[in-house]
Amino acid sequence: MDVKTVCLGMLTDGEASGYDLKKNFESSFGHFFAAGYGSIYPALASLAEQGFVQCREIAQAGKPDRKVYRITEQGRQRLLEELDNPNPSHKVRSEFLATMCFAHLMTAEQIQTVLHNRIAEIERYMQLFDDFEASCMNESSGGMVFTVGLGRAYMNAMRGYIEEHGHMLFEAQETPKQNATA
Repeated sequence: MDVKTVCLGMLTDGEASGYDLKKNFESSFGHFFAAGYGSIYPALASLAEQGFVQCREIAQAGKPDRKVYRITEQGRQRLLEELDNPNPSHKVRSEFLATMCFAHLMTAEQIQTVLHNRIAEIERYMQLFDDFEASCMNESSGGMVFTVGLGRAYMNAMRGYIEEHGHMLFEAQETPKQNATA
């Protein structure tokens, strides 16, 4: 699933600006699907060009006009076609995991900093989940409630694994590795 399809899905909840969609990516989708302005705005432009969304401009005093998008019936049909995939992929792209693959080349201090920062990031996600549950859980679809719950379970499992097994990264420091550049 690409950014365009996710934008279409978000627009089924009502019209939104690119800024609104970005906030949605950061909050509700942040733990599993990242998208920035550099991908959201081109996606919206493409969707509008294809007739999947309509755009209207709202004048703002002292600012550029605000563009607000809404899904069209053609866009809704396109979204439903995309959702008719019985085997969506589950891709994980993690700079954290890639870094940990090379922990044997890092100092203990570097490893500790990376682990500390990852735990702090997990805590930020947990706060997002708490905020979501406190603010809009009652109005949310079953799918969004499921997604937030699975995100919480995933983050709890990651934190638990780091806390229980992070020592393995430091044990690797005790066994000198061959220098790959030698």
